[in-house]
Amino acid sequence: MAKVNALVLTGFGLNCDYETAYAFEKAGADSRCVHINSVIDGSIRLKDHHILVFIGGFGWGDDHGAGVIQAVRLKTSIGDRILEFIDQGRLVIGICNGFQALVNLGLLPGFDGDYQSRSVALTHNECGNFRNQWVHLRVNEKSPCVFTHGMREADFPVRHGEGRLYADSAVIRRLQDDHQIVLRYARPDGSPAAGQFPHNPNGSVDDIAGLCDPTGRIFGLMPHPEAYHDWTNHPDWLRERERARREGRPFGDGPTVGIRLLSNAVQYLQGK
Repeated sequence: MAKVNALVLTGFGLNCDYETAYAFEKAGADSRCVHINSVIDGSIRLKDHHILVFIGGFGWGDDHGAGVIQAVRLKTSIGDRILEFIDQGRLVIGICNGFQALVNLGLLPGFDGDYQSRSVALTHNECGNFRNQWVHLRVNEKSPCVFTHGMREADFPVRHGEGRLYADSAVIRRLQDDHQIVLRYARPDGSPAAGQFPHNPNGSVDDIAGLCDPTGRIFGLMPHPEAYHDWTNHPDWLRERERARREGRPFGDGPTVGIRLLSNAVQYLQGK
């Protein structure tokens, strides 16, 4: 596949649309921001794209819970088209509010190919307030996730008030056993956050920051990879640049970990 088309859904209080489209362009995709209504009315065809992107923000003001109204609207209008999109082997990523929409749609965790049943919740942060901070993440190298192939750790910002992942113990055990937990919050040295604030900013069970379906083609995460599209986005970039200078090595060569995550998806599709 020579050209990979990424469809970035926007509208009704969602944001990060241009930033996300720009990051996908840097990752090698052709991307465009499209209002949800244009997909619903069929003027923009889902089947003309290879990656469906649910972005961050506050869809419909997060009334009735984050991601709920977006999920209901899409499921009742184009739910069949989304399922067909998935059946065709294409990719879906949900970031922050997009992750919340994916779990409300039932696209995650997708046990046994069931992409309509909801078994996971993303609810209010345990700390009781909105968190806007950078976090360190451990990547589960045994995960089938297409987006994180070859990655071991990452730093991304979180910006959410409802990011605490919760599910009953049987669901969590299955996510663990099937390696569908892709990202976990960690301390700066890479050791588990173990639920400790602020390393785990929201109190998620088992420090879960991101999940995939059993195929690895549907991926949801609370942190924002698109917000780390340039080395100067990181809050410690000046310190890291100086450390690199003193150690005689280059700084800022190659893509950031945020662009690598998205380019993994592009390369996966190009290799099909």
